[in-house]
Amino acid sequence: MIERKTDTQRSMEFVCIEDLVPKDHILRKVQQFIDFSFVRERMEPLYCHDNGRPAIDPVILFKMLFIGYFFGIRSERQLVKEIQVNVAYRWFLGYGLQDKIPHSSTISQNRRRRFNGSDVFRKMFDDVVVLALKRGFIEGKTLYTDSTHLKANANKNKFTKQQVAKSTKDYMEKLEWDVNKDRKAHNKKPLKKQQPSKDLDTKEIKESKTDSESGFMAREGKPQGFFYLDHRTTDNKYNMITDVFVTPGNVFDGSVYMKRLDFQKEKFGFNIFEVGLDAGYNTAEICKGLFERNIFGVVGYRRPPGLKGRIHKSKFKYEKGQDCYICPEGNRLLYRTTNRSGYRDYVSNPQICKNCPRLKQCTQSKNHQRIITRHVWAESHELINSNRNTDRGKYIKRRRSETVERSFADAKQLHGYRYARFRGRSKVEEQCLMTALVQNIKKLVKLFDFRNLKQSNSIFYLKIKHIFKYSSPENSYLAFLGQCYRY
Repeated sequence: MIERKTDTQRSMEFVCIEDLVPKDHILRKVQQFIDFSFVRERMEPLYCHDNGRPAIDPVILFKMLFIGYFFGIRSERQLVKEIQVNVAYRWFLGYGLQDKIPHSSTISQNRRRRFNGSDVFRKMFDDVVVLALKRGFIEGKTLYTDSTHLKANANKNKFTKQQVAKSTKDYMEKLEWDVNKDRKAHNKKPLKKQQPSKDLDTKEIKESKTDSESGFMAREGKPQGFFYLDHRTTDNKYNMITDVFVTPGNVFDGSVYMKRLDFQKEKFGFNIFEVGLDAGYNTAEICKGLFERNIFGVVGYRRPPGLKGRIHKSKFKYEKGQDCYICPEGNRLLYRTTNRSGYRDYVSNPQICKNCPRLKQCTQSKNHQRIITRHVWAESHELINSNRNTDRGKYIKRRRSETVERSFADAKQLHGYRYARFRGRSKVEEQCLMTALVQNIKKLVKLFDFRNLKQSNSIFYLKIKHIFKYSSPENSYLAFLGQCYRY
């Protein structure tokens, strides 16, 4: 027998919005464990206290943005439509079923007028990091850093070519000092100061007509076009995001790494012992910086390109005591000079090489001479690279894919992170900070919920404890948390 449903859409009902939201809804847990009063404290200085019309509560405005980033709603117009029909969203914002929801232009106008040029989103992100640090969810001892690209809101075919000044690297003065020190140790005259030249100090780049602050990215294995790069750092303990920094897509990954590492150490008081990095950070500059800071660095390795059938540089052994290289045939390559770029030249004896049976595999030089270069910071570079083959280094290398790379995957899959919503570096950084803030809060809520469950000592917790007892000690907390929630 089929029961026919009668129309009840126009009937009057007396309901409580509290009863309409499921007890296990994620926004209930967010409301329970996260105190959003820090939003009002950060945004209050941006409002006028004695003039103008009454403004919407900044906490409500922030919660609207929070819902959009939390559930991956990229359009602000669509966000308002979703809030209008979703009871849980209305409950989270403190609105009743018949209350009017703020217009989408309210969010955009606040961004354009009130938040423009302010660091309010950076401060709120830091507040969440400090909260996690105080509650013991961040250790600050082992950090993982990587970058991902966000497609800029710009057509890759609409650009102009511009001549811009080359960025002077911060470590150049130190490198110049070490180069002259190395030349002096080899009885060479110090290099003279290089005279500035317009041709040497400028380079040609593609500048987007739509978003001039984005950068044209042309990397092997990556899509070409105008992009932004999000440089993100996560903590080893529970994979909480500790730092977010945005640059144009044509900026080298390692150019901002040491500054951001020092920023976190100063800002949050991290006592950093170990770091895990991608192969893109495997430079002498970064390895030297990690060595000076006494940090155990594990950096990925990418095999350098080379001609097939040629003898690679790795086949030549460096003898520190004699300051020379030994070729596979047992002959020595002696020091010649140290250039301005920081590389020593080691050259072979042409009289010996021209009679070598492996000459064609070694060099195509007309004077039968092989040249091997070695950076003045190569010793720290080799030391950091040797960490990769230790037991601890293998663990950190494996954990990097489980931490920062998983964090990026979660952001792109669930929080609309593949494309830049706005134009301009500051607005894109707002998007990156808000996405990272939402991810951190989502993780905090689960950790708070589990901690309360642990204290209650319920049957549910005993089952979780049983799972944890037989899990590997190297597994992270969140790795087995998913298994626990199945119970």
